[in-house]
Amino acid sequence: MFRLEKVFQNDDRGYVILVNLIKFLSVFISFYSTSILYENTIYDLSNYKLYLNSNIFNYSIIVLIGYFVYLFFFKNNLIFKKNFLSFLKEDLLVILITKLISILLILFTNQKVYLDTLLIASSLIVILNLGLLKIYFNYLYNLLIEKNIIQKNIMLIGTYDEIKKILNENFEKIFVFKCCMITNIESQNKKIIKSEIKFPVFKENEDIRSILEYHSLGQIWILNGEDKSKEQIFRKIIKFSVDTLNIKLHPTQNLKGQKLLANKYQFEYFEISRFYGLNLLLKILIDKLLSLFFLIISFPILLVSFILIYLEDGFPLLFTQNRTGWDGRRFKIFKIRSLKKSKFDKTQQVIKDDTRLLKIGKILRRFSIDEIPQLINVLNGDMSIVGPRPHMVEHDIHYSSLFNNFLKRHKCNPGLTGWAQVNGLRGATPNPEIMKRRMEFDLWYLNNWTIFLDVYIIFKTFYAIFKYKGD
Repeated sequence: MFRLEKVFQNDDRGYVILVNLIKFLSVFISFYSTSILYENTIYDLSNYKLYLNSNIFNYSIIVLIGYFVYLFFFKNNLIFKKNFLSFLKEDLLVILITKLISILLILFTNQKVYLDTLLIASSLIVILNLGLLKIYFNYLYNLLIEKNIIQKNIMLIGTYDEIKKILNENFEKIFVFKCCMITNIESQNKKIIKSEIKFPVFKENEDIRSILEYHSLGQIWILNGEDKSKEQIFRKIIKFSVDTLNIKLHPTQNLKGQKLLANKYQFEYFEISRFYGLNLLLKILIDKLLSLFFLIISFPILLVSFILIYLEDGFPLLFTQNRTGWDGRRFKIFKIRSLKKSKFDKTQQVIKDDTRLLKIGKILRRFSIDEIPQLINVLNGDMSIVGPRPHMVEHDIHYSSLFNNFLKRHKCNPGLTGWAQVNGLRGATPNPEIMKRRMEFDLWYLNNWTIFLDVYIIFKTFYAIFKYKGD
């Protein structure tokens, strides 16, 4: 529902920032509560003046400032580290250093330092709380991995020996190898391959689109992708929206502090979506809030529309259809029924003065009222408020054969509205040239996406509904 696996697709920044924020609050609460409870009772915790007048107030403020600066300005906020050494190095050592600096600053300003039991007690409680939080957040991180929220579903592409080399490495649990494509499979013993590789194995001529959809892949690793023998498969893969990495299977020394796979292999992105991390999490939260808001205020319009449809043509009031979503995964889209119940080719797009339209259907489509139920798709996590419009699966297959970059439109959730729609490309696409223009607008959006661009598109959509006619 929340697409959290996409939030963590390329890094743990969101989780790390949340952890750092809670750790900082924990240090503050430790100082605050200890300073009050040292000589008072739990009923005095709301009396903040006791903290302000305590012997450790100045000392604690300097420690808090130093710890905050380290957590949010100096620490690498991309990857969450579970090992206990990171706690000793990044929490305990920093706290001890900031404590020492605070004492020196207080002495330098000719103030008194009270090295009493309160100072010692507050320091011990800070360290104890940080240690307990480290244990808890490690547990929570492992739980998120088990729930497939922090995970990367990966397809490996390479020779048999290259794939075996990767599988023999001790990768973290977040890397889930769902399937592989062996480029030299014809020269290998297939029985041995099946006994050694415990997940599906494909050939180069397999249907990539079906593989991506069935296995819900988030990344493709091309092993030694710079090799000329991989050029053909690379040209096939790069047409799709999935994040694609080149893994260089030549062990290297990590002399520059760069991130390496299994601490030994360099990698680079051939293709990467902008939709991940904190910005994606913010987009998801905005989607949920706005979809609820718009559903509530549009309820009277929905009710009137349902009544008019029923009076004109009976049930059903809604219809569903297979559409293509993020990474090419199919989902059922909801729309208000605007066409008659008579049998017809459902893949044929609706055009102006279409005889299949209900009388009320013309109005519904003119002002995009028929698309209001897609707010349910937004709540379900299949769509966003803003994104490339979802097409029928059949149309995606057709146009992907005409335009090489067409399937790259699936780098994010499809939207109720999008950059193409607010620039006049609403409604049907009766010829390939119009579809090409829509694709170009969609790709520009994907390559330039920001939260502010989404907000701009949402406001401009209300203007576009009345300016540009929809069929």
